[in-house]
Amino acid sequence: MDREKSDKIVMELEKAYPMAECTLDYEEAYHLLVSVRLAAQCTDARVNKVTPALFAKYPDAAAMAAAPAEDVEELIRSTGFYHGKARDIVAAAKMITEKFGGRVPDNMADLLSLPGVGRKSANLILGDVYGVPGSVVVDTHCIRLTGRLGYHSIKDPEKIEYILRDILPAEKANDYCHRLVMHGRAVCTARAPRCAQCVLHDLCQYAKEEEK
Repeated sequence: MDREKSDKIVMELEKAYPMAECTLDYEEAYHLLVSVRLAAQCTDARVNKVTPALFAKYPDAAAMAAAPAEDVEELIRSTGFYHGKARDIVAAAKMITEKFGGRVPDNMADLLSLPGVGRKSANLILGDVYGVPGSVVVDTHCIRLTGRLGYHSIKDPEKIEYILRDILPAEKANDYCHRLVMHGRAVCTARAPRCAQCVLHDLCQYAKEEEK
């Protein structure tokens, strides 16, 4: 895909979804880090129902670092895969407390050193919390929509991240990914994309192929 076409896609999504924001509720970097881990194989809506009680009991990394894993498991059970999630959350909290002075790191390398944190989570924190330009969050919506639009024909999240980073305006990359999530939920769904109602219809490779 050329940059001119990509810029048109960015513009159309901006018009369709002017309020680009993360759908996870959080007040600080630590809350977002925990919420993203809980969101694995779980809806953001469910995570947002679970985290108020979790953060009321363990409001920061220091408190979570001292938490018994079984207590955390009970609070997050409804998000699924709660054994692994609790283990990672407590371990990450200990590392943040002991190695990073209680502050969630603001760079990719240190974020990736935390248990349970991958590039998707790290980019979300860098973009949403620290405002780092070029933070491309490659989730399932991003993979599906950018593939259909014609940015790529692959499934590798890290390779997709670099493809998008090269073509998207750095200052718009993070919001662009949030808008893809909104569009993926509302229009370009996995099973039944509503191409006829899509604002990107004339720019989309998938739509053109479906009409042949």
